[in-house]
Amino acid sequence: MSVLNYPLNNVQLELMKLFSTNLSDHELLELRDLLSNFYADKAIKKADSIWEEKGLSDQDMEKLLNSKS
Repeated sequence: MSVLNYPLNNVQLELMKLFSTNLSDHELLELRDLLSNFYADKAIKKADSIWEEKGLSDQDMEKLLNSKS
């Protein structure tokens, strides 16, 4: 067995605590959904921020969606 030469970060520590419990299949799916929603929300907020920063409009999005690239 190898030895880790670096400490675990706060997320890894919390996940290790969580993994010490035995989740049902349903709970595992709920956890996956929770994590997916967490990261999706962060991505959407970042995209919205960039959108606003660049002053883009709905028409700009239509152009992007309909362009052949």
